[in-house]
Amino acid sequence: MRILIAALPLLLTGCIVQTAADIVTLPVKAVSKTADVLTTSQSEADEKRGRRVRKQEECVGKEERRARRQDRAPDYERCRRD
Repeated sequence: MRILIAALPLLLTGCIVQTAADIVTLPVKAVSKTADVLTTSQSEADEKRGRRVRKQEECVGKEERRARRQDRAPDYERCRRD
């Protein structure tokens, strides 16, 4: 029992050090996460651009099919990007 009581301060020191390290690194992690959320990476920008292009091409295709069915010239103004 005396050994356990003697070792207790040493065991608690590790917990205190770990907690102190967590508290010190918390602001750094928070700032890093915020910067990551607020900025757009190149791959994310490429994905967005790809989605816009696919959506534009889909609209053009639909307009061409509609125009063919209605026997008229396609009106690509309906598919302009906003």
